[in-house]
Amino acid sequence: MAHSFQMACHECDLLNHIGNVPIGAAARCARCGSLLWRPKTNSLERALALALTGVILFVIANAYPFLGFKVGSQVRQTALTTGIIELYRQDMWPMATLVLLTCVLVPALELAGMLYVLLPLRANRVPWQLARVFRTLREFQPWGMMEIFMLGILVSAVKLVKMAAIIPGTALFAFLILIFVLAAMKVSLDPHLIWERLDRDHA
Repeated sequence: MAHSFQMACHECDLLNHIGNVPIGAAARCARCGSLLWRPKTNSLERALALALTGVILFVIANAYPFLGFKVGSQVRQTALTTGIIELYRQDMWPMATLVLLTCVLVPALELAGMLYVLLPLRANRVPWQLARVFRTLREFQPWGMMEIFMLGILVSAVKLVKMAAIIPGTALFAFLILIFVLAAMKVSLDPHLIWERLDRDHA
């Protein structure tokens, strides 16, 4: 990476000048030695591939049955949005809103935002309002709590197994894989590449 930039150490707050750091090496604080930045191989390409995979999994998770309950000869299929609708019907709208926000809207915005940022950059173009979109995207990411929702589903399934047979649906597996894909996408992306491209465009 030929472009140099400055970064404040998150431990001692020293402003460090970082130049060309090769793949496999790392930049450390000149004062305290804390890790500042470690470049990643094919960061944009890997993050984009994972984002596209996440979109496919997100569509499957919302379009196919999530869980099935078999009591006697009767089988009832439920979708991801079924629980949200039932919470609204039972006047538990704060919980329904929280589940809708953290498990549907935030992941959807996260995937859409990543595609908006990465697709033009992959084509060597800078998207409109890149800095604002990317900053907003990073602020929304902590609100994605799909793994907590999944944990709640597993706890509920254990309690219901004595009352009915639990039939995992296609959406359940897609939802589970999507959790790991989103985590891998966040880890794969090097934010410094985004800011570097923005600086070069302004220059």
